[in-house]
Amino acid sequence: MADTESTEQTPAAPKARHLASARAFVAEHGKPSRAVVENIGRAGARVVLVGADGALGDVVVPSVETGQALIEAVEDLEPAEWDAETVGMTAIGATHRRRMAGPLARR
Repeated sequence: MADTESTEQTPAAPKARHLASARAFVAEHGKPSRAVVENIGRAGARVVLVGADGALGDVVVPSVETGQALIEAVEDLEPAEWDAETVGMTAIGATHRRRMAGPLARR
């Protein structure tokens, strides 16, 4: 097989499941949604999704470059940073706060 016929994806290409997850989030939580790419070390990168309704979601991808490619590939998903505007858009309810707090919150 010639190099030009390789079936492997480039490292920066998001997989179909990553795209489907991000598109479903945007469809469910409104347009435009924002995405912040965070490096999580050997595990890759976390793309934190913030919906227009304030909902939070995430997609874990193999690299920061893959996360950036994911944002570019999904319509109505805007790249963002954790600035005051993005943080202000989030709506974190009591249930989500308890989940983030872990076992200590369940006592």
